[in-house]
Order: sequence, then structure tokens, then C-alpha cells
Amino acid sequence: MTEKIWNQNLYDLFEQNFPILNRPFIEKPDGGILTYGYMKKMTGIFSNALDSLGVTIGDRVIVQTNKSPEVVFLYLACLKTGAIFVPLNTAYTQSELEYFISDSDPKVVICDPKSPIINYQLTEHHPDAHLYTMDINGNGSFTKYAESYPETFVTVPGDGTDIACILYTSGTTGQPKGAMLTHSNLGSNAITLRDAWGFTSDDTLLHVLPIFHAHGLFVAINTVLVNGTGMIFLPKFEVDEVCRLIPKTSVMMGVPTFYTRLLANEKFTRNLSQNMRLFVSGSAPLLAETHREFSQRTGHEILERYGMTETAMNTSNPLKGIRIPGSVGPALPGIEVRVVNQEEKILGVNETGDIHVRGPNVFNGYWKKPDKTLEEFCEDNFFRTGDLGYLDDKGYLFIVGRAKDLIISGGYNVYPKEIESCLDEINGIQESAVIGVPHKDFGEAVVAIVTYDKEKNLITEQDVIVLLKKVLASYKVPKAVFFVPDIPRNVMGKVEKTKLRKTYNQTFEE
Repeated sequence: MTEKIWNQNLYDLFEQNFPILNRPFIEKPDGGILTYGYMKKMTGIFSNALDSLGVTIGDRVIVQTNKSPEVVFLYLACLKTGAIFVPLNTAYTQSELEYFISDSDPKVVICDPKSPIINYQLTEHHPDAHLYTMDINGNGSFTKYAESYPETFVTVPGDGTDIACILYTSGTTGQPKGAMLTHSNLGSNAITLRDAWGFTSDDTLLHVLPIFHAHGLFVAINTVLVNGTGMIFLPKFEVDEVCRLIPKTSVMMGVPTFYTRLLANEKFTRNLSQNMRLFVSGSAPLLAETHREFSQRTGHEILERYGMTETAMNTSNPLKGIRIPGSVGPALPGIEVRVVNQEEKILGVNETGDIHVRGPNVFNGYWKKPDKTLEEFCEDNFFRTGDLGYLDDKGYLFIVGRAKDLIISGGYNVYPKEIESCLDEINGIQESAVIGVPHKDFGEAVVAIVTYDKEKNLITEQDVIVLLKKVLASYKVPKAVFFVPDIPRNVMGKVEKTKLRKTYNQTFEE
């Protein structure tokens, strides 16, 4: 299939798909409507404000503020002016923020009034930078500054290779890296997702994700914009609020935690979701059990897909066709996925190895890290994702974990995902995480951390080990099992295994 590549300013692509300007773009929780016309007006005002501050093509604009429609307008204004949008998690500490500011060298920083950035003495370290505020309601010194500027701004002509956004990776190994996403990367992926997921003019998205992350910003908002439709825009995920609004929408994108919380709520019924067309899950693995339970409850099969900061979306279970629980589906049109061994030779069906991807969605490299960029790309331009997985005979991709999470115990490769899947089948266990920790004899020992429901099954560490020995080779069976109230996860629902390794690293020390 022909690759869908966008070779201009991304805002131009969106604008070409704008509907009549009185059509709703954002509906707020209180029912207030912001139309496409209002969005276009505010984007123009913010663009002129950025321009007046000297922002030009390639300048970085850091935005670290809570989710609001105004942040979306800021994102669009950055595209329109040719600036590089740099969204940052509101949970970052001052030392983390100082690193991001130092690394990206921004022209403008817009943050929440309570952000640690306020205490950073920005202009002392970056004399040419401008600091403004914006709160969760979209108010603040930047909004005030911008209000006197005109509504029209001519979009800066751009090439598809221009950088649109820099998203910082989680930094689980070393300092976070800034992934540079181009206008073409984002435009091509938005078009691909719109078509692959069957978006039409009748769709309304229930937006419950943060927008400092690729999922909420690129997958959700970009797809809505390239489709020219609207979304109900919630500041965060709250079960009762989502249940109230689901009947008004047709598509929801979420992380697995959202779906388990919905299933735990008695209000979430088949009747409630009868108007929904599609539920999409990503950013963390969706348990096959959750997939089955959701289907039984609602009649809808959750569509799981696979993407990452550096590539946006790579694969997806089909809109029409078999959605396999535990799989993230085949490669999206125009994108190639392969699985290779350590010598980077292509592996056969159901053979586990390193996942590589290539396509118009793959990023332009890491900001100010050419050596790291070169290291992560093969000579034939495939990107080394760092994920491990295998392809079945139908081309469906199954992810077994991150390469850095691979456990080598007694010389054998142990894939945490396989053990976690077995743990999750044990009656009473709600969630599990498997890690490797130092061990004198084995090099690394397998350790399991689980949460469980005592009312369903009162189990012990020995019970778990005995059950696993029935289904797993002995070297895969955990040497220790820890029961905890909660497993640490980041805001996108991914288990923070780095934290777990720090906590349990000395388990077998004498």
C-alpha cells in the first residue's frame, strides 16, 4: 500500500479538513462548546503573541501546564508559527525541569503558576527566554499577554522534515532523550489512523488522556483534527464522569487502567456503551482477561495497538477483522515491522527477538544526540525499538517486554511477560510485575511482585510457586514472590520496573 506522507506544515493538513467553523471542536465537561471557528481564532491570537516574542522557525516552546483547551491552541500556534512544541509532564520535579530547560534551550516557557519552574530564575540561565503562566482554566499571564493580538496569522510555510515537537522519553536508562517528531511524521500517522480506524464525520471522541504524551496529543487530538470532528475534553479520567459522557460519544482512547476501572463500576453496562463505535487501548499492555471481560460486558472488543514516543503508532488490531487478545495487531499501512536476533537476522514465525520498525512515522532522531540517534538506527533505516516480541503466521505482533527488562537467569533468557501472563491467570491475583535481581549463583533471579484480592483466594508465596511450576520451566519460576497493595505505574499506566528493581535489588544479598 502507498505510504501516506505529509510534506508541508502540519497545521495546513488540519486546516484543509476543518468543517464549517460553527461545528463543535471541543465540548467541556460543563457542556460549554468551543467551535472550530473559536479554535482558529485563538490559534491565530496565540500565534501572533508567540511571533511578537521573537519566536521563529525551530525555536522551542516549553509548555508545562495542566490540560486545558488553551494548551491545544498553544500546540496549534506552535505548528502555525513553525516553532517546536515541547510538552512536559506536570509531575516533574525542579531538578528534572532544569534538565529539560537546559537541554532544549527554549525561547518561551509557559507553565502552571505552581510549577517549580517559577523558582528556577529562568532568565538568569537563559537571558533570551520568556516565562509566562497558564493555569488549568487556561488563564494566566500568557493568555493576558495574548488577548490584545489579532486573530489572523498566516501559517509559516514549512517542509515536512521540519521538527514539530520534541517529546522527552522517560529516561529509565540515563538522562531523558528528546525525540524529534517532524510535521511529516505526525501528519502521515494521523492520516493512517483516521483511515485504519474508520473515522467519519459522525464521530465524537471522548478525550480523557493527558496531552503531554504521544497518546493523548498525537493519536487522539491529531486524528480528530485530520478528521475535522469534535471531542469531549475531560481534564482527567474519572469513572463516574466517563460513564456520564460515554452515551454522547462514539470513540474512546485509553490506557488499560481506564478499562479495568470501568469494569469495576456497576454503572458501566452494555446499554451505556451502545452508541460507542470503538474503544482503543495502548501505552501499556492490556491483559487478555480484561479484553475478554470487556467484550462479555459490553459486546465491544477493545482494539489494542502499539506505538512509542519515537514513532507514534506502528501496529494495530484491525477495525474489521480478528482482534487477538494479547496481540497489538499487524503493521499499519505504509509501516514495516520485523523481528530479528542479536545478529539482526530476520527471525521466523513465533520466534522472539528485537522489534524493528520503518516508515514515514519514525522520528528524525534525538535532540542534540547524533551519536545516540546513529546507534538506534540500522543501515537500512529500521529503528531499533528496544522492545522484544514475535510475529505469528498472520503477521500479528506480540510484545513480550523491553529488551532492558529481559532476565538472564543461569544462562537462560527469561521474558517477564510470559510469567506475568501465568501469574495473572491465578485466581485472586489482580496485577503482576516480574523483574530480575542480582543473584550469586544464577546471575539474575526471577522475582514476582503481585497484588491480589484476599476475598477471591487466600494464597501464599509457596502456593504461587507451586502453581507456576505446573506451567513453566523451572528456571522461569520466581525465586521469590512479594505481595503488595499497589504496583507503581506512571501516568500512562506503564509499570515502573526501574523503581521495583531498586526496591528489591538486594533480595538475595547475604
